[in-house]
Amino acid sequence: MTEYDAIVYDLDGTLVRLDVDWGEVAQRCAAVLRARGHDVSGADIWEMREIAAANGLLDRVDEAIAEFERDGARSARRLALADDLPHSVPVGVCSLNCEAACRIALELHGIDGYVDAVVGRDSHETVKPDPEPLVHAADLLGAEPSTTLFVGDSDSDREAAAAAGLDFQWVDERV
Repeated sequence: MTEYDAIVYDLDGTLVRLDVDWGEVAQRCAAVLRARGHDVSGADIWEMREIAAANGLLDRVDEAIAEFERDGARSARRLALADDLPHSVPVGVCSLNCEAACRIALELHGIDGYVDAVVGRDSHETVKPDPEPLVHAADLLGAEPSTTLFVGDSDSDREAAAAAGLDFQWVDERV
């Protein structure tokens, strides 16, 4: 493996698996938006977030999502890659999940002490695949994006890493 100055992980599907029924989350988000007259037919959670943002309802929708994430973090399942921690370089997490859920799951499995920075959906003004949350995570770790590895499990993770100038590795390539 190439030597890196820092490693950043996605959370859900990478280090842990949150115990979240995403279909139920989508129903709750849709209910929030429909109650305020918005048509969300066929929209997924992230599209509903965009509708909410455009209509001044993002805080309500994000809080509904975060409630499920925090609950799901309390019974999250540890994944094999978590056993790779600690590393000899600073480690961060950059996730689409809210920061509190990330911290709950990390603490639940005793890996919070190995993670030096957490950037969740609510701890930065943009979310992946926008590159800025990853750049922010690298900055918090004192590393340049060009010397930081991002490990994730989705095309969104890969796209964010490429746009931010971080090397990317799929989670299944590391286990």
